[in-house]
Amino acid sequence: MLTADLQSISKDGHLGVDYSATPITNEHPGAPSEDVVNQFRKTWAMANFSFKKVEHLDGNVGLLQLDAFFPADWIKDLAAGSMQFLANSDAIIIDLRRNHGFAPDGVQLIESYFFNDAVHLADDHNRDASIVNQMWTMPTVPGPKLPNVDLYILVSKDCFSASEDFTYNLQSQGRAKVIGEVTGGGAHGTKPYKIGTYFTASIPFDYEVNTVTHTDWEGKGVQPDVKVPADQALLTAQIMAIQAQIKRFAVDTERGAKLQKIAEQKQKELDALKSKAN
Repeated sequence: MLTADLQSISKDGHLGVDYSATPITNEHPGAPSEDVVNQFRKTWAMANFSFKKVEHLDGNVGLLQLDAFFPADWIKDLAAGSMQFLANSDAIIIDLRRNHGFAPDGVQLIESYFFNDAVHLADDHNRDASIVNQMWTMPTVPGPKLPNVDLYILVSKDCFSASEDFTYNLQSQGRAKVIGEVTGGGAHGTKPYKIGTYFTASIPFDYEVNTVTHTDWEGKGVQPDVKVPADQALLTAQIMAIQAQIKRFAVDTERGAKLQKIAEQKQKELDALKSKAN
């Protein structure tokens, strides 16, 4: 209830209150112990760090479903293997519709695969430290880079924080088309502060300024290039990807005819989905 009240007033989805079953002694609760981090890592390793799906779709379209962004060092091997699997695709769809965020450096790792050179994406303004950190893509990554492949990102109203960061950066750079619903609108980083014997408050302390838009997505969410209900986003993106290929390979009539049949089939599936919704 405290969190709901605070967010209704502040309109900041990152602001919140947490409860501890044991007394909190540190005025500024810091990072968890190494044992806690190791156990957390082991737990999420059994869930494959939310790399839910890597798939080859009809029309030579690759699909990567990521339901969270974990620290880069934890996921670097999974990322490299996923990108190797996707490397022969003419287009890639990244499905973030169930992604609530988490680790900024995990975002940095995955987005770095889709740029050839290091790119200055944003500046992070840290109020506590009174500093500004530049946010760049990594010049090198494990596995193949895919800087020229057509890229589509699926989002929903449930996307928040780091997943919005990833989407906003790639969209603003003109690197990806975004399909789905307006996202949740949480751009501010937070830190925990003690506010009682058993309570902490997660209070925002920083914000990003994108190098292209000169703002961020706080309170307004990432605006899709193509707005559709979340359950229609995958088929919509696949059709868009195939249609782009048909135009690109116009001189290859045999390939174009095959792609056209796939596009027509996917359009029928999308129409059927829309009919159910109505």
